[in-house]
Amino acid sequence: QVQLVESGGGLVQPGGSLRLSCTAPRFTFDSCAMRWCRQVAGNEREWVSTITTAGNTNYADSAKGRFTISKDKAKDTMYLQMNSLKPEDTAMYFCGACGRVGCSSGYWGQGTQVTVSS
Repeated sequence: QVQLVESGGGLVQPGGSLRLSCTAPRFTFDSCAMRWCRQVAGNEREWVSTITTAGNTNYADSAKGRFTISKDKAKDTMYLQMNSLKPEDTAMYFCGACGRVGCSSGYWGQGTQVTVSS
């Protein structure tokens, strides 16, 4: 299986920023689309953003204008730049690869916790 590893989460105040990273040393990120999803305990996993093999991007309404998904092909690293963070962004963020629309298929990492609180 593909092993994905997320990093960059932490505690940030409302209005602050974080940049999440996703790496997979034995996986070429151009092999398939990649995405970020997030999950709060007790809730379904929520889709946040997708970047295709061609570099096209899509965002959930909650992320538009604040989050930016990108990837560095040379480093096989995907990023989620999160600005203007809100308390409702608090969740475990997961990096996914090779899934279909949504957050229920493909490969996933263990997640990195993002907590937005004053």
